[in-house]
Amino acid sequence: MSRRIRAFKRWMQSQGIEWSNGLEFIDDDEGGGISVKAIFDLNEGDLVATIPKNACLTIKTSLAKDIIEESGLAESLGLSVALMYEKSIGEASNWAGYLQLLPDSECLPLVWTLDEVDQFLTGTELHKTMKEDKTLIYEDWKENIMPIISSGQLDNVDLKCFGVEQYFAAKSLVSSRSFEIDDYHGYGMVPLADLFNHKTGAENIHFTNVSPHSDSETDNESDGEEVENGFHDNSNDKPPSVEKGHSSSNGSPTAVDNKSYMNGHAEDQTTSEDDPALKDDPTALEIIVVRVVKSGNEVFNTYGTMGNAALLHRYGFTEPDNSYDIVNVDLKEVIEWSSSIFSSRYSRARVSLWRKLGCSGCVSENSEYFEISSDGEPQIELLILLYIIFLPKKTYDKLNQSVPIVEDIKKTVNILLSEDYSNKQVSLETPENVNSLLLTKKVRDALLSLADIRESFYGINSISDDIEALKRCSCIRERKLYHSLVLRVSERKIIKKLRTYASKRSSKPKKR
Repeated sequence: MSRRIRAFKRWMQSQGIEWSNGLEFIDDDEGGGISVKAIFDLNEGDLVATIPKNACLTIKTSLAKDIIEESGLAESLGLSVALMYEKSIGEASNWAGYLQLLPDSECLPLVWTLDEVDQFLTGTELHKTMKEDKTLIYEDWKENIMPIISSGQLDNVDLKCFGVEQYFAAKSLVSSRSFEIDDYHGYGMVPLADLFNHKTGAENIHFTNVSPHSDSETDNESDGEEVENGFHDNSNDKPPSVEKGHSSSNGSPTAVDNKSYMNGHAEDQTTSEDDPALKDDPTALEIIVVRVVKSGNEVFNTYGTMGNAALLHRYGFTEPDNSYDIVNVDLKEVIEWSSSIFSSRYSRARVSLWRKLGCSGCVSENSEYFEISSDGEPQIELLILLYIIFLPKKTYDKLNQSVPIVEDIKKTVNILLSEDYSNKQVSLETPENVNSLLLTKKVRDALLSLADIRESFYGINSISDDIEALKRCSCIRERKLYHSLVLRVSERKIIKKLRTYASKRSSKPKKR
């Protein structure tokens, strides 16, 4: 057991944090971080940890509470200040034993240089997002942290701990390790809970708020229930609820027979299941096993069902063959492509009819886009738009003059297809048949053109070049390059599948 793990265990005991002797903390000195493994079999329903809320680092528990609240800071910004403050006072911090376990920062694109962002992320879903994030977070520091430094409220601590680089580092830790705890505490750093690594759709544990009571109508609705998995973004968006973890490594667990031990004590150790008062304590959080873990296996949490762009953005890693990966095609790119064939006026008019028929893309801040799923299938709203772009003028004029504003996508499709198939009996009962009817030769060619445009964003290297580079890359020694290549390859595979999808021939109308 490493020195920092021993120090962390002593600190947890001093804070009243209880954990099962079935958990072993593995410290990978080569850069793999800390993982959690099972020393003996853990069964569904087993309580493996109880964490007092006061042991969590939040705005409410930090010594910087007054400074943060007087400055009107909240959420990730306020928590980042709390984290910087506690780190600045060293051993005087109540979380010194926990903070010594954390890296200075997580390897998120947020803390990469702009050159690295351009080098590793060009063409990916993250490239533009990370540049915007870095600008916004710098502005946050300038507008909110600098006034605190200038106010003299931090004269008793090392002001170097509140520099812009330190703020970015703190934001990376808050992004990758914080949980929303409850309405009072908001969200914060939850020691022990942030050691479990992520595994999509195969988590072994859930982190729950055990309070069975609600003091007001505004109390957290998840009290007494499992809190949904999820994490907040690098931006100032309000985060989701309780859950988190980091990196994996190998270790050799020791077999232990007694499954009821907590904190190294014997069978008479009182747990929250034995003590009704502790079980009903609204200040406690619990970690419960929800899927069996065999002895020697790693114990996983899940950060939610996210594609690699979101995982790298928020947590600094990716998963090969991630079934939740997507690629986006911006509406702006579709309009530019259409305008290159017809005209800007023509394209705007067709988009206007598309909106009149109740359609829109996905919206994120200042952009509107269409998702291409991991199997290469485009969002139906994109197919509808392309179909409208190629409508004959006579059909377009008729629809534009006679169709009222529509809000139901099924009705939209029926209106469109009834024009082309008015003299034929067409089955619109299944999504597959609807998509097939929308997928005319012109729409398929348009999808291929959009695939070419999207593919061009990655530069001159082919997908084969990226795959070969990924095979030669070390996940530990070249972490930035490795995870950016996983992201690039996964996105480019989706574009390749989009081409396959677009190459399918449309089916003939089926008779009812």
